[in-house]
Parts: sequence; structure tokens; C-alpha cells
Amino acid sequence: MGLPNCPVCDSSYTYEDAHFYVCPECAHEWSESPVAEAELANETRDAFGNVLEDGDDVTVVKDLKIKGSSSVVKQGTTVKNIRIIDGDHDIDCRVPGHGTMQLKSMFLKKI
Repeated sequence: MGLPNCPVCDSSYTYEDAHFYVCPECAHEWSESPVAEAELANETRDAFGNVLEDGDDVTVVKDLKIKGSSSVVKQGTTVKNIRIIDGDHDIDCRVPGHGTMQLKSMFLKKI
């Protein structure tokens, strides 16, 4: 077929998706184009792979303990009007009943 093997797991079952190559075995995505790689690196995705943007509404998919407190952000809590930021905790938002905090996008689901 002429498609390259996966650079991570060396699988030959890769396929092309838009400007990217995808490995179905290890879920690695890469591109031969530096512009496409930059697009992929700048995207923030939720727990299910949906792209998140500023102003989106999300739902918490797991109970989250709040560091330095005994309280918990419960699963199913809806957070409105998120902001994407750089860093490990890549979402800045106001959680109802808890105030302003930063969350990891891997624990959120886009509504």
C-alpha cells in the first residue's frame, strides 16, 4: 500500500486519516508534514477524543479529589464556559459549588 509502519510499535496496519497516519494497535498519530504535527500538538481533547475549545461546556466523568481539601468534584458535574490553557492541568474553569480551578481534560466529556 505504500503507507509507513508505525514509528512507535512498528505495526504495518497503519491507515491515513486526513493529513495524519494512524496506528490502530497503539493509537499513535503522526504526520510527515510539520504543519499537521503542529495542529495535532495544539489540540486539547476530552476523555473520548473530542476536540475542546474555549467556551465549551463539559461534564466531569470521574469523582475528582480536590488537593488540599476533603471535598470532591462529583462525577456528572457540569462545568460551563471552559478556557484552554497551557500546562498539565489544561482547563481553567469555575466548578459549581467549588469555585475557580484547573482541571485535566482527560477527566472531562464535551457536552
